[in-house]
Amino acid sequence: MPYNILVINPGSTSDDIGYYRGSEAVFDIKINYTPAELAPFENENAAETAPLKKKMILAMLAEHNVPLKEINAVIGRGGLLKPMKGGAYYVNDKMLQDLRQGIQGMHASNLGGILAHSIAQDAGSISLISDAVVVDELSSLARYTGMPDLPRISIFHALNQKRVAFLTAQQLGKPYEKCRFVVLHAGGGASVGTHINGRVVDVNNALEGEGPMTPQRTGTLPTGPLARLCYSSKFTWPEMYLKIKGRGGVYSYTGTHDLRELSRFIDIGEKAPNSTIYCSREKAKEVRDAMIYQFVKYIGYMAAAAEGNLDAIILTGGLMCNEYIRETLKPKIAWLAPKVFVYPGSDEKAALREAAERALQKPETIKEYK
Repeated sequence: MPYNILVINPGSTSDDIGYYRGSEAVFDIKINYTPAELAPFENENAAETAPLKKKMILAMLAEHNVPLKEINAVIGRGGLLKPMKGGAYYVNDKMLQDLRQGIQGMHASNLGGILAHSIAQDAGSISLISDAVVVDELSSLARYTGMPDLPRISIFHALNQKRVAFLTAQQLGKPYEKCRFVVLHAGGGASVGTHINGRVVDVNNALEGEGPMTPQRTGTLPTGPLARLCYSSKFTWPEMYLKIKGRGGVYSYTGTHDLRELSRFIDIGEKAPNSTIYCSREKAKEVRDAMIYQFVKYIGYMAAAAEGNLDAIILTGGLMCNEYIRETLKPKIAWLAPKVFVYPGSDEKAALREAAERALQKPETIKEYK
């Protein structure tokens, strides 16, 4: 049975909105907001923009002649909530309270559940989120770091990792709950997750720098030298944090986090106008190869955590659109599993639509947030 699903993926200055009858898109569009429209909400809770954004979404539905009463479900991007298991959740009063208060921080994604609930109430349908970045299915052993003050936490690209894991399980003809995968999502940040029998039992904290180096993030650093640098009085805390996340990784060695520009420079020596690249082509290539080397190491690390016996390794995220990165990485990790699957990019709207469809097909699987 085809379902009619409204998908809301909110951002700070734009929203990705899609409405689907079955798998067919009635519309799939990005709504951009002008500085003037957002000015009244500067430095305010992201939830304060909900009325403006709801008005724009309702106008888009009206423009495409979509009656609210035909909508079966509204699903929004999950925000910074309390740690939770993977899967679809009803947007309930407790979730709305935590999203509005920013229980783990204020972020545009907090609006996903808020908008979904408000529009679903008007439509008389259900509101959902699925696989928020705070999905936490870590095994007890994976939480240890060697320092009780700093337990490992789970913040990663759960929405896309779960989606490509489901897609791969379908291709293998097995339920996701009976598969063993290692999934690398590589973009501005990178997460490497061990999926065993439907749970991500180990994964790096992709938000705050753990794991492999990426275009903007340092990845895991030597702890002693890092502690000394923090106490050296050379940098303030905001400056230090920016060195770890924002101006770390590839950027710190080359002057750019744009891998497309960096690859053009490596291949043909071409720089974009006003380019910030300051290193040689040889150095740029070595830095790119070092990032790939770290991807290989962390995939191997997570494969070992799974004790082998993998069904597949899965590569996804924006960096997998880069042919050199993708094709250099694949043969280096192919020996770890019978198959390597690649899903370039990250389609959050498709992931949300598919999650809502699975939830509507099996409503008993929808969870309550507590």
